[in-house]
Amino acid sequence: MNRVKRLASVGLAAVMALMIASCGGMAPLDKNLIQEDQGPERVVNLFSPMEKTSPNLENVARSAFDTTIAMAEQKLGVSVAYRTYTAEDHQDKTYDDVLLDRVRSNMDDIYLMNPDTLQILGEEGLLMDLSGLECVKNLRDIVKEANTVDGKLVGIPQEMVAYGLFVNKEMFDRYQLPLPETPEDLLHCCEVFQKNGIETPIGANRWWLEVLVFAQAYADLYNGGDVAAEIAALNSGEKKYSDYMRPGFTFLKELIDKGYIDAEKALVSEAIEGEGPDFLAQRTPMVMAYWGAANTETAYGNPDFELQIIGLPSSRGQMPVISMTGFSVGAGSEHAEDAMATLDVILSDEALRSYTSVNKVISSSKNVAADCIPALKPLNDKIQQDVFVLATNANMKVEQWGNTCLIIRELLAGASVDECMAAFDRLQEEAVQKQADRG
Repeated sequence: MNRVKRLASVGLAAVMALMIASCGGMAPLDKNLIQEDQGPERVVNLFSPMEKTSPNLENVARSAFDTTIAMAEQKLGVSVAYRTYTAEDHQDKTYDDVLLDRVRSNMDDIYLMNPDTLQILGEEGLLMDLSGLECVKNLRDIVKEANTVDGKLVGIPQEMVAYGLFVNKEMFDRYQLPLPETPEDLLHCCEVFQKNGIETPIGANRWWLEVLVFAQAYADLYNGGDVAAEIAALNSGEKKYSDYMRPGFTFLKELIDKGYIDAEKALVSEAIEGEGPDFLAQRTPMVMAYWGAANTETAYGNPDFELQIIGLPSSRGQMPVISMTGFSVGAGSEHAEDAMATLDVILSDEALRSYTSVNKVISSSKNVAADCIPALKPLNDKIQQDVFVLATNANMKVEQWGNTCLIIRELLAGASVDECMAAFDRLQEEAVQKQADRG
């Protein structure tokens, strides 16, 4: 299998609803980049995958974010200019590729970062330390831990993005199937569905199969293990990421081999666009998606059946998987002072209460409670009990979200589980050597 040379992720899809459902490939920058004209006064340039010039009025996440930006503009007297890029399909240049170039060239002030790019740029020293902001006092500890690189808090999200298994409860009831708790339960459900004429029980895309793997890989680490000690052992090479990942990849391979997941379709399908129509038409009973997809009518927020969102199957039962994007300020920002002040406003408890009330998500602030719809209650109950795994953790020297996504694509394309584990081993060897070289 070819060596993994670049990182990819779609965590931004959770923050920005469906605006970044398509990322990938190569295309001229000006084909997709939208830049809003700047006014003559104090301007803060924000790079993100959203089109402020032609917003989707049905996009709840987008509206919620705009509200917090308006608060900052009013309080500070600044104008936030959106510079945006959204890839059109899997052959286009990725948002992450464009973002890396722009940060390294000091082209903007605030950036909405995927976990992989945040880690790369944080290690390169190209992001400002945000730990001095007033809003940091109110952040959940896990938010700070997951966005700290080399001792610096380099990213802060507005929300913790929870992924789960979206199920058509009526289809499960039709065949008297309890909702799956373990991998074995899921296999049984798929078998029953397929025997009853449902050709592909699990709808999938090229981005989010990793959450199925993470639930199994790190269920014990984050729920009963000594997290700091285990991560330290992984970073030193004493323990292997491949040992954690193997059960999840083996299970995913079994799902593919039995036809419960269509690997060929998943490999080229964008998030929600690929599996969404079949799920909404009740041709498949299960898909994997993020919390916000249940809250907006552009995704799964208004189905013609009883929707429930549960955790992914694991040895410890249904397991939510959490990732985080983060807002960062470039170390070479031209308007650094105003950019930092802007972040302090949009990430304040006042702004996050507004954001959360509109978007109905899990806030990054420990002072702002989640208000979820009934369909999300099973997932939310687990999270409130501190039962979940992290798919993004900057303390891990091998970036998780993007690398796992890419290696799963190799599995979808026909690679063996052993070949996929060898890819993790190579990444770990490189990370350990990099640490040694840095002293």
